[in-house]
Amino acid sequence: MKSFEAPDVRFPASGLVPAIVQDASDGRVLMLAYMDAEAIAATLATGDVHFHSRSRDQLWRKGESSGNTLRVVTLAMDCDADALLLAVEPSGPTCHRETRSCFDPDGASAEPATQGFAWLETLWATIGERAANRPPGSYTTMLLDGGVDAAARKVSEEATEMLMAAKDDAVAEQSGTDRTTTRDALSGEAADLLFHALVLLAERDLAPSDVIATLRARHAR
Repeated sequence: MKSFEAPDVRFPASGLVPAIVQDASDGRVLMLAYMDAEAIAATLATGDVHFHSRSRDQLWRKGESSGNTLRVVTLAMDCDADALLLAVEPSGPTCHRETRSCFDPDGASAEPATQGFAWLETLWATIGERAANRPPGSYTTMLLDGGVDAAARKVSEEATEMLMAAKDDAVAEQSGTDRTTTRDALSGEAADLLFHALVLLAERDLAPSDVIATLRARHAR
């Protein structure tokens, strides 16, 4: 978890500040609760989100009875230092109604887990930093310095290796053998392909948002 550099939270007379909780994978707002100094300290010390229960007037670890805990990723204050924003990794539904979010319609079933695509923003930011600063010894820098041919060659290689890994997994599936190895290999090759495709976009100074816009336009047809 990133360090929380906020010793000056402005607590009101109640000693409680609102804490908005969102899924770190896609930004979905999960719940709103309240934290005091004790809850903040417990959250930072354990990594599990703690709140102050107003009904019981005591410290409360989210999920202590249900098992649906929240693992904190980042904790930040707003501009007035009187509200908190927590990005978390949830374990199971957040709401007591067994829905993903407390803001889901009443009676709605829990939403399926997201795929975590939002994390690709972090990867793209790292690639962008490498493109701008070209730190020596970086594999990404080496690819970018090699121009379009270096990055494109790796995309072609990884696409072929992903195809081979997919076919190996299909053979394992058809034969009824354990697919742990083949599925791990396919996941790894897919990750390599995605990474090198992003590097190629960076080399061509084409933002992934342009690709997303194209996909959205096609999806609307």
